[in-house]
Amino acid sequence: MKVLVTTALFVLTGAARAEVLLSEDQIQQTLPFGPWPPSFQSDPSNRVSNDTRAIALGAALFNDPVLSVDGAFSCASCHDPEQAFTTFEARALGRVLLDRNSPSLRNLAGLRWYGWGGKSDSLWAASLHPIIEEQEMAHSKESLKTAISESSYIDEFEAMFGDIQTQDPELVLVNTAKTLSAYLETLATDRTQFDDFRDALERRDLAMAANYPEPAQRGLQLFLGRGKCVLCHNGPRFSNNEFHDAGVPYFLSETEVDEGRFGGLNFLLSSAYTLDSDWSDDPDKQGAWVVRSVRRSHSDFGTFRTPSLRGVAETAPYMHDGSLIDLEAVIRHYSEIDTERLHVDGEAILSELNLTEQEVADLAAFLVTLSKAP
Repeated sequence: MKVLVTTALFVLTGAARAEVLLSEDQIQQTLPFGPWPPSFQSDPSNRVSNDTRAIALGAALFNDPVLSVDGAFSCASCHDPEQAFTTFEARALGRVLLDRNSPSLRNLAGLRWYGWGGKSDSLWAASLHPIIEEQEMAHSKESLKTAISESSYIDEFEAMFGDIQTQDPELVLVNTAKTLSAYLETLATDRTQFDDFRDALERRDLAMAANYPEPAQRGLQLFLGRGKCVLCHNGPRFSNNEFHDAGVPYFLSETEVDEGRFGGLNFLLSSAYTLDSDWSDDPDKQGAWVVRSVRRSHSDFGTFRTPSLRGVAETAPYMHDGSLIDLEAVIRHYSEIDTERLHVDGEAILSELNLTEQEVADLAAFLVTLSKAP
């Protein structure tokens, strides 16, 4: 056998043949997608982050309809643990059909923004809002306090937060959300076939790396190169966690639009539950500078948060409105994108790719390895 250094090519002699197709530059572009899993950092704004009692209570509350005012459904109704913490429906069904797809709840720890429009800057705030939103769990602060007080969880709750009867209902709401957040921080996707490939490249173990399927390698080359996917889907989570116009229509009807990031910022900037609020447990207010400095602009209309691609093969349908039914549909959307409908004052990132059928299959093969176990 021999190694061709100029192209990082590994060839097995004999009947079997496997190759590392990536150039040295492409290998260097691949390394920042790991290592996985990342090291866990407790959330300083949540005093029960990484607390085993809070994690257990949060898991129980997540799966219990006690968090809806009439006991009609639980968090798990829209974020099913058996379906990668999402559902197969295009748009979430709360008390009414909601405007957006239910995003997976995995790999959320440590993000800067939460939700399709980024209306929360902490995981505990993102956990809080569905409890009190009228179209979802529909509790008032007062009804939630009563529900927790009368539930089987009262002993665990008071062991962490003290006598509930002495607490203002808003404090009960925040503390409930923080236990949910402690649980959600633990939800992470496992290592994948891609991670073994990436780590082998870092070790310069080309023999091991050559086990990665060649269609997936070709798909990765497209992902890094002509597809420009890496511009938004980067880092170990395969997401920059920022907001972009992906060319998906954002009209809800002839007279209504989903404002996306613009609406998310309107909500965030009027919210009582941010990292800059007194509800944060961090005396240093780390991260508060972001909400203090963020500004709205017209180009925020119709932009949505870039989702992580880890576990992506398990989370169909796709996009903020669930309008694309499978990975091939997503790839064809970008291949045939109508650039005329993109924001004229936005980013000039996307262009029609005109992928061949083989290239569509290769990109899909790569994306599947972000879900497939080693």
